[in-house]
Amino acid sequence: EAQLVESGGGMVQTGGSLRLSCEASGFTFRRFNMSWVRQAPGKGSEWISSISTTGDTTYYADSVKGRFTISRDNTKSTMYLQMTNLKPEDTGLYHCAKAVRVDLPPRSDGWGPGTQVTVSS
Repeated sequence: EAQLVESGGGMVQTGGSLRLSCEASGFTFRRFNMSWVRQAPGKGSEWISSISTTGDTTYYADSVKGRFTISRDNTKSTMYLQMTNLKPEDTGLYHCAKAVRVDLPPRSDGWGPGTQVTVSS
């Protein structure tokens, strides 16, 4: 059974940094494009970043461009999201998901349970 488990969230002050991880199991990780999606309190989900199977192609939403960096290690079946210069509006539950294409949002099913990021002002 395919499984995604996120970790690395926490509470930081504005301007702080966090590194999220997404560990995959139950499927051939290196064959799938992957994405990060976040859900803010009282808001819908926001697709924030995607990465191709080899890591050569990436996508970032304008809201995180220049501050977040997506990467992956196929030998560890793990994807990462390095987040810097965090802002209160980055607060939310961060999920990882498989992506059909790097330039399209991931499907709404099959996400991991998420890791909470809280940024205080």
